[in-house]
Amino acid sequence: MALELKKISPVELRLAGLNEKWLQEQIKNDTTILGLGELEIIGKEHKQPSGGRIDFLMHHADTDLYYEVEIMLGTLDESHIIRAIEYWDIERQRRPQSDHRAVIVAENITSRFFNVLRLLNRSVPMIAVQLSAFKIDDSTVVLHAVTVLDVVEEIAVGDVPEEAEETDRTYWDKKRDQASMSVMDKIVQALKTPDTEQRISYNKHHIALGSTGNNFCWFHPRKTPGYCHVEFKLTPDTRDQALATMQAKGIDASSRGAARISFSITNKELDGHLATIVDELKKAELLSR
Repeated sequence: MALELKKISPVELRLAGLNEKWLQEQIKNDTTILGLGELEIIGKEHKQPSGGRIDFLMHHADTDLYYEVEIMLGTLDESHIIRAIEYWDIERQRRPQSDHRAVIVAENITSRFFNVLRLLNRSVPMIAVQLSAFKIDDSTVVLHAVTVLDVVEEIAVGDVPEEAEETDRTYWDKKRDQASMSVMDKIVQALKTPDTEQRISYNKHHIALGSTGNNFCWFHPRKTPGYCHVEFKLTPDTRDQALATMQAKGIDASSRGAARISFSITNKELDGHLATIVDELKKAELLSR
């Protein structure tokens, strides 16, 4: 049967008779609405020492990431940006051993504020989600989330930002589970060749790998035992083929930006996938020169 084409237009939630409380309830019932994966809600309208209340404090157990989420209807304004940064700073001081993301959710994020958020993202790991509503009929509203700014995308493009805070191996050995560190070590060791000199950079929020050119791979070992998140950079022309190869081999990889691939791997899974991972990372290393 042929599919029927229907035109729909976005509608402001307020004009549809819906308020911020309604939106919060939908997110509470299904956090995947935000497009950030399945997150556990640690607190709703979580009280802050400053007297304010953050809309949601969420946590991703596998990656040990905390998300300080500020939601608003309509067009993003300055006050919500300030609150999101304030709440992010408070929560990261409460849990300094974990990584945190300031998340701003709004129906409309204009180019003016998008540029501001990009600038802030150099210092504050920030995610911006534009959550649009579409009215299908008198009884149905569809919510569609688009991540318009992702901290991983901003940090991982090209080399490490100049302001990245350098650390060392000892810092990471204390910060993360040793089984998670060994996932990275196995990949790095497998990439070694007699004619290639590796360059490993330990930074506060990630570990970067390069050779004679730019960094081409970024590791995020986690507190969860034996779990590591990996990102690497190819080119827009080569990324899709590499992604298809990895997915065909059973690696849960996804695209990031125009030229990058990210995936999470455990110690248990690594033995069966190491050859495929190394093959693709070698291509990335050659392209980085």
